[in-house]
Amino acid sequence: MDESIVVLIVGFAILLGMNVPIAVAIGLATLFALSVAGDISAVDIVAPRLGTGIDSFALLCIPFFILMGQLLGRGGIARRLIDFAEAVVGRFPGGLAFVNTLACMFFGAISGSAAAAVSSIGGVMIPEMNRKGYGKNFNIALSSCAATTGLLIPPSNVMIVYALVTGSVSVAALFLAGILPGLLTGGCLMLASAVISYRNKYGAGNRVGFRETVVRFWRALPGLFLILIVFGRIISGMFTPTEAASIAVVYAFILSVIIYREVKLSELPHILLQTGMTTSVVMLLIGASMGMSWFMAFQDIPEHVSQAITAVSSNKIVILLMINVLLLVVGTFMDMTPAILIFTPIFLPIVTHAGIDLIHFGMIMIANLCIGLCTPPVGTVLFLGVGVGNGKIHEVIRSFIPLFLVMIVALLIITYVPAVSLVLPRLFGV
Repeated sequence: MDESIVVLIVGFAILLGMNVPIAVAIGLATLFALSVAGDISAVDIVAPRLGTGIDSFALLCIPFFILMGQLLGRGGIARRLIDFAEAVVGRFPGGLAFVNTLACMFFGAISGSAAAAVSSIGGVMIPEMNRKGYGKNFNIALSSCAATTGLLIPPSNVMIVYALVTGSVSVAALFLAGILPGLLTGGCLMLASAVISYRNKYGAGNRVGFRETVVRFWRALPGLFLILIVFGRIISGMFTPTEAASIAVVYAFILSVIIYREVKLSELPHILLQTGMTTSVVMLLIGASMGMSWFMAFQDIPEHVSQAITAVSSNKIVILLMINVLLLVVGTFMDMTPAILIFTPIFLPIVTHAGIDLIHFGMIMIANLCIGLCTPPVGTVLFLGVGVGNGKIHEVIRSFIPLFLVMIVALLIITYVPAVSLVLPRLFGV
């Protein structure tokens, strides 16, 4: 193996171990590796790619989606979604677990953020489930796992990032492809919750009458309508993702500030500041990753990885299994966005040669890395859920394991049944 590649891998691992911010770690590791390569100027290569990496019109929708999520996270939509979900599924045994999962799916899809979902929905549902006799550790584990489903159900920033890296996949197609995998994962979590609730004799929630169900649906409808604004207009071809995201921000502002009145005008400067900070982190990460991707392509790393995997087996089933195992390991120590930025270029030659549809592979990657958000030692969403629920990570892990297993089952179905991801894009012709 070329020594510059060793420097890249070892340097990146050491920097991550030192808790260096991942965007900085990517940039520094690339600089070190390029310096060792010697025949090219490290700064002359990396610096331009920090700019060209984010010079994409498609990325303009990311700050808009982040701002939309900030507004909705503070705008009272979480409480209304919980009330509606309770009316639909709360009456069944283990009903509050269903409410938790369904509300996380709704809110995660609307906000595009698993962290926002576990904070907003978990902050309400975990104490309520504790009060009704559900196991505290189960409540935390379920909230954390269910929050990740919103990253599969559109709109989703990580789908935009994946489309950017591939350069040939439409965002609209990815948005359509994510619906059934997201519903499948949420359904598997609800099925596991039903079994756990039955074994532990967790009771049903309150039975809500038809009239009250209609009232709650009406209250939640403005928030749910946001999905139609963003998703429906993109699929219909009326708006680009950036145009749809900008309109969604205006709608979220009207909903949160004027209609629900949960966000005060005095809070807007802070919300805009938070949006700017989050956007800058994402953009720096994308720019730094483009430099690393260029170096990996320069050193033929994707080709070497492809040859190593195909040397083991040329069977598509085995190849996908090996990729899934690698991504599950990656997800334990790396967040979703950098993992997609770094590993998509590595795996693209493999899946292209194996004849795997890139839309399908995108769903495999996202579903896999969603599991990583709940898997220690990094597991950002799980640790956030533990903080929200005031639990202890070593106690929550035991309750997390059954939910982890059903998410693996959902991942295997998504992996080996391509129709789950491809039926809707093909139906709509995108």
